[in-house]
Amino acid sequence: MINVSKIKKGIVLDHIEAGEGYCLFKALKLDEVSDTVVLMQNISSTSKGKKDLIKIETDFQVDFTVLGLIAPHTTVNYIEDGERVKKFRMELPEEVHGIMKCKNPRCITNSEKVEDILFTLVNPDSKEYRCEYCDSLTKYEG
Repeated sequence: MINVSKIKKGIVLDHIEAGEGYCLFKALKLDEVSDTVVLMQNISSTSKGKKDLIKIETDFQVDFTVLGLIAPHTTVNYIEDGERVKKFRMELPEEVHGIMKCKNPRCITNSEKVEDILFTLVNPDSKEYRCEYCDSLTKYEG
């Protein structure tokens, strides 16, 4: 069994759905962090069977919108002096600004330069969002 020590200060992203850890690692640009970052995949979990986990030992600013889009049931743990000081569970964001792209090829956002497009969550089960310009449904693809 692999043993990874506790971190002194940073963030632990726990209960990531198995197989989503690397996608989340790339989307959060954790490869650009110069401090210690650990990605563990397919860890045994009593509630999920298997899970992924990311430990970030630094004062990293997590993009919670991206985190919520990719891994909406992830538990975020803030660590200080080796102890958890704050914990919360992510959910799908109700609104997404400037991260997603509309899949409708006839949408004005695909032919004109439109900044900060708003997408509104319409179906949490399928993770579908509605484009503010053409009302087409789309999903986040990192």
